[in-house]
Amino acid sequence: MRAMEKRQPDGIRLSVSIVLHHSSLEMLDRVLQSLYRAAGVAHEAGCVDRVAVEVLDNSSDPDFRDSAQRAIAARPQSDFFRVAYQGLRDNRGFGAGHNIAIKRLHSEFHLVLNPDAELAEDALRVGLSSLQEDSSIVLLSPRVLGEDGSQEFLCKRYPSLLVLLLRPFAPRLIRRLFSRRLNRYEMRDVCSDGREAEVLLASGCFMLLRTAALQSVGGFSDKYFLYFEDFDLSIRLGSQGRLVFNPAIQIVHHGGYAARKGLQHVKYFVRSGITFFREHGWRWV
Repeated sequence: MRAMEKRQPDGIRLSVSIVLHHSSLEMLDRVLQSLYRAAGVAHEAGCVDRVAVEVLDNSSDPDFRDSAQRAIAARPQSDFFRVAYQGLRDNRGFGAGHNIAIKRLHSEFHLVLNPDAELAEDALRVGLSSLQEDSSIVLLSPRVLGEDGSQEFLCKRYPSLLVLLLRPFAPRLIRRLFSRRLNRYEMRDVCSDGREAEVLLASGCFMLLRTAALQSVGGFSDKYFLYFEDFDLSIRLGSQGRLVFNPAIQIVHHGGYAARKGLQHVKYFVRSGITFFREHGWRWV
């Protein structure tokens, strides 16, 4: 039976979770504006009836929390589109923050969204229509553009230790020598030509999910503080259905690699990478 035939009496519900950690509030405002516009387009097309956004704040600075809460409280609210703020007592990581929202969801579909990922106006219309038309899909991943308009390849094949060390840390000349291997890892051979493709690993900056499947696998694993929690979730979601890259869904991502964010992020990356390989199997080259 298709998802459209299982529509709930009170309509199709989309939930959204966004986790903050001293994030740019100016960027968050842009993301929420893009989310509101995309939700409106999807609503007009009959793809969603209600959208509930939860912003979960892992930040430790009380002044930042106050500013974030005031900014979100000042946003327009309606019966169709609501945004709520929750300051978390402890910072247990990216996935654990999202899990606070995931555990209590009653929606048909859920969007895991970064506070630095802006949606194209038709992103939700395209994505929700696809999920409702094909019940075999449990996760949709978008075509991601960087700030300069170039495509970022965030869907991945299973990583090797060599590839993970080369991408963020190797000099440009060394990366060029291994370009074929790196391009294959980033699925450039199948995610460059505008066609849908099944993928193994999707990025946590934008995951449009079937809520029942997400809750069935228990959401994100608390074993990962930051990095690789999306890869781990992707593999576990594979037992529930198909993970699909849909280039008609587009976002702009304002993020970056761990190595560009300082030593602490490098430590998180290495620690989570070891956890991932221990859980799912080592691949050296």
